[in-house]
Amino acid sequence: MTPEVKQRIDGIVNQGKIVIFMKGTKLMPMCGFSNNVVQIMNVLGVPYETFDVLEDEDVRQGIKEYSSWPTIPQVYLNGEFLGGSDIMIELYQKGELQQMVEVALAS
Repeated sequence: MTPEVKQRIDGIVNQGKIVIFMKGTKLMPMCGFSNNVVQIMNVLGVPYETFDVLEDEDVRQGIKEYSSWPTIPQVYLNGEFLGGSDIMIELYQKGELQQMVEVALAS
């Protein structure tokens, strides 16, 4: 990953308290895994930002190296990588995600 791509990803990650790198947008997810994450966030009723990796191949590839996580979507809370679709589903089902999100939004 080039320094320019890393700097762009840093900027995106820090543009909101909750940022999701996904395929598509929150209004029109382009894969089932991205849709799962959007649905969870919508149920939680919290504000979040999204970045459509289908619109930017450099970010699409770079984010995988940035987080050391091979798949999309990727969720960041206050600039920290949280996980992908499976982790989000697991945290939500355990009731842990709501608390994590509330703490992130309060900080």
